[in-house]
Amino acid sequence: MKYAFIVALLAGPVLADAPVVEAVSIDGDRVSVTLSHPDTGWDHYADGWEVLDADGNSLGVRVLAHPHVNEQPFTRSLGGVQFPEGATSVFVRARCNVDGWSDELFEVSLTK
Repeated sequence: MKYAFIVALLAGPVLADAPVVEAVSIDGDRVSVTLSHPDTGWDHYADGWEVLDADGNSLGVRVLAHPHVNEQPFTRSLGGVQFPEGATSVFVRARCNVDGWSDELFEVSLTK
């Protein structure tokens, strides 16, 4: 008697956590951002963050050149960010190399 086994594997989208902006600090024109993301290595990692004005214009992008598998959360800085005159807040969003830009915006007040 012969038996035939058919195994069907259904491929679906991989549901991964988006990178999360945990904290932001601003000192003059220097922005420091703390991110968390379940980096798995070069195949899936947080690869950048961006500062946006209230109109969605990019004020600066920090590219993250490698995964941070064993360093979570982690903080990286970007200098030379020019904030619009009269701006009261800016927004930071994060990106990963698989899912792109996160829809979540982290608001940072520019007023003291």
